[in-house]
Amino acid sequence: MNIVLIGYMGSGKSLVGKHLANKMKLEYLDLDDYIENQEKKTISKIFEDQGEIYFRKKESIYLKEVLDTFNNTIISLGGGTPCFAGNLETIKQKENTTSIYLQTSLKELTERLFKERSKRPIIAHLTTQEELKDFIRKHIFERSFYYNQTDNKVITDQKNADQITEEIISLLF
Repeated sequence: MNIVLIGYMGSGKSLVGKHLANKMKLEYLDLDDYIENQEKKTISKIFEDQGEIYFRKKESIYLKEVLDTFNNTIISLGGGTPCFAGNLETIKQKENTTSIYLQTSLKELTERLFKERSKRPIIAHLTTQEELKDFIRKHIFERSFYYNQTDNKVITDQKNADQITEEIISLLF
C-alpha cells in the first residue's frame, strides 16, 4: 500500500511522512525532492527558469511515475500537487493507494510558516503575519475543494508528529 500525504505547506507532510514510514517500516518519498533529483535543480529554480506551467506538467508526470514505481511507500506531496493536472484523480484511481489530508488551521499555519518563511521562496517576501495570513487564507480557499476529497482527514493542530502518526495508523488499521 502507498499512503499519500496531502496538505498545505507547513501542515507537517514531510515530518509526519518520515515518522509514519519509520513506524510502519515503509519507504518514504517526498515528491518535491524526487522532482529536484530528476530535474537536477531546485523547485524554485524550475519556477524561475521554466515557469509554473512547465513545473506542473513535470510534477504530474513524476507523480504518475512514483505511483507506478513505488510500493509500500509514504509519499508527501507539494501543497499544490493535488490541485493541478488531474493529479488528485490519478491518486484516487490508483489501486492500493490511500490519501490523507493533514488539515491545519489558518492560525497554526500562519504561526508555523512565519517563523520559517525565509526558507520558503513563495512566502519569503511577506513581512507581517497579517500578510502571510491573507496569503494562506486565499490558497486554502482555492485548494480546500481538492484537499477535502482525500480518503481520510487528520487535524494536526496542537499535535506533534508522533500523535499525528498514531492517529493515521489507527485510521488505517
